[in-house]
Amino acid sequence: MSDIQIWTLVFVVLTFSVYIYVAYASRVSDTSGFYVAGGGIPAPANGAAIAADWMSAASFISMAGLIALAYNGYSGSAFLMGWTGGYVLLALLLAPYLRKFGKYTIPDFVGDRYNETARLIAVVCAIAVSLTYVVGQMAGVGVVFSRFLQVDTTVGVLIGMTIVLFYAVLGGMKGITWTQVCQYSVLIVAYLIPAVAISAKLTDIPLPQIGFGQILAELEVLQSELGFGEYTSALTGNSQLNMFLLTATLMFGTAGLPHVIVRFYTAKNVRAARYSALWALFFIALLYTTAPTVAAFAKYNILNESQAGTLADQSWFEKWADVGLITGLDGGAVTDLNGNGAIDFLGSSANEVIINNDILVLASPEIGGLPAPIVGLVAAGGLAAALSTASGLLLVISSAVANDIYHKRINPAAPEKTQLLVARISMAVAVVVAGWLGINPPGFAGQVVALAFGLAAATFFPILVLGVFWKKCTAAGAAAGMSVGLIVTAAYFVWTLPAESAWFFLGKDPILDIAPTGFGFIGMLLNFAVIIVVSQFTKKPSETMQELVEEIRYPGRTDLVAKHAQGDV
Repeated sequence: MSDIQIWTLVFVVLTFSVYIYVAYASRVSDTSGFYVAGGGIPAPANGAAIAADWMSAASFISMAGLIALAYNGYSGSAFLMGWTGGYVLLALLLAPYLRKFGKYTIPDFVGDRYNETARLIAVVCAIAVSLTYVVGQMAGVGVVFSRFLQVDTTVGVLIGMTIVLFYAVLGGMKGITWTQVCQYSVLIVAYLIPAVAISAKLTDIPLPQIGFGQILAELEVLQSELGFGEYTSALTGNSQLNMFLLTATLMFGTAGLPHVIVRFYTAKNVRAARYSALWALFFIALLYTTAPTVAAFAKYNILNESQAGTLADQSWFEKWADVGLITGLDGGAVTDLNGNGAIDFLGSSANEVIINNDILVLASPEIGGLPAPIVGLVAAGGLAAALSTASGLLLVISSAVANDIYHKRINPAAPEKTQLLVARISMAVAVVVAGWLGINPPGFAGQVVALAFGLAAATFFPILVLGVFWKKCTAAGAAAGMSVGLIVTAAYFVWTLPAESAWFFLGKDPILDIAPTGFGFIGMLLNFAVIIVVSQFTKKPSETMQELVEEIRYPGRTDLVAKHAQGDV
C-alpha cells in the first residue's frame, strides 16, 4: 500500500469507529427520539448537525470543481449565493413557525395543516427529493473509496451503505444528530487545513480568503494564455437567465429541503430553532467562504502544469486517470492528440483532457504537493460530508413511510415498538435503493444534488410558506400545487437530461435554453399559481385552523398553540 492509502485507511477507520460508538451510545427506544431526538438538542450542537446534514458531498467534493471547471469562476458563485441564501429564507420564513406548529416531518405538517390527501402527496414528494439527493451522496462515497483505497466504486458504495445503515437505524435522529456533530468537525478540519497550507505555499498568506485575492490576478493571466475566458468575468460559464434560475432554485430549494427542516424540530424550543439557524449559517460560512479559494488554487496549479507541459507527469493525474475520473475527450484514455509530447488542458478546441468536477477538492492536496496525511484527512472529510447528509435523508424517507403512511393511515393504534420496527425496515430498503442508484448516478454529485433542490423548490416551498402566512390556503390548492410542481419539474428533467445517464432520460433540447438544474424555480412559480387559483374556489380551512395559523406567528405561546402542540386540537 502507498503512504496515501495507509493514511486514508487510518483516518477512515478512526472516524468510522467514532461515528459507530456515538451512534451506539445515543441509541433510542421511542419514536420521539428516533424522529426528532426528543426535541432536546442544544442550539450550537444542532447548528453543527444542520451544517453537516446540509454540507453534503456536493458542497465538500463537488462545489469547488463546479466553480473552477464547470462554470469557469464567476458563474459558479450561483452555488454559493443559492445554497447560503436559502438559509436566510429558512431562518426568517419557516423554521420558527414550523417548530411552533409542533409536527415531526413536512408530511406531518401538511397532513395537519391541510388534509390526508395532501399528506400522501407530500410523502411522495419527500421520498422523490430525498432519493434524488442521496444518490449524489452515494456517488461521492464511491469516488472517495475508488481513488484512495483502490477499491471498485461498487464496493465503496456498499461500504458506505453499511456504515450509514448501522448508525442511522440504531440511533435514529438522536444518534444521527450527535454523529453529525462529529462529522462536521472532521469535514471542516479536512477542508480548512489543505486550504490554509496551499494558500501559505502559493502566496505566503495563511488565510486563504486573503491569499485568494493575490492568486486571482495570476490565474487570470494563465486563463487568457490557455484559451479560457476570464475567471472573474460575469457569465462566462453560464447565461444570465440560467444563472438567475439556478441561484433562485438552489435558494428556494434549500428552504424546502425536508431533511434540513426536520432539524428544527430537534431544537428545545422556538428560540433555540432560531439560534440553531444562526449557528448553522456560521458553520456553513466557514466552508463556503473557503470553497472559492480551493477552486482557484487548484485550477491555478493545474494550469501551471499544463502550460509547462508536465500535467501528465504528475502522480495525481495518473492515479485519477486510472479510476476513470480524468479522461480523453471521448471518455476513454487520455492521449496526446497533437503529438507535442504533452497533455494539454486548454479552454479551446485543442484541449486534450476532461477533468471530472468531483475530483478537484479530493485531489487538491496532491495537486498542491501536500504530504500524505493531509490527503488521507481530506478523504475522510469527503466521506463525513457524504455520510452525514445521507443519514439525514434516509431518516426522512423512513419517517415518511413509518409515521406518515403506516402510523397515520394504516395502523393508528400501532405501539411505538412496531412503529420503530417499520421505520428501521423502511430505512434499510431506502439504503439499498440509494446504493443501487449511487453506483450508476445520472451525473456529478453536485449536478444530481442540484436536481433534488429543484424538486424541493417546486414542491415544498410554496405549501410551507402559504401554509404559515396565508390562513385561507386550502387543502385542495396545496394538493394540486404540489402535484403540478412535482410532475412538471420531473418531466422536464426526463426531457432534458442526457440519455446516456439513465434509460428513461430523453436528452432533448431545453425549452428556451433553460438548464434542468434551474427549472425548479419555474416549477415553484407554477405551484404558487395553482395553489392561489384553486384556493379561491375550494373549501376553506376550519375556523380553528385559520386561528391557529394566525397565532403561530405571534410572539410567545398562546393557549391554542399550546393545545395544538399537545395534540388537543
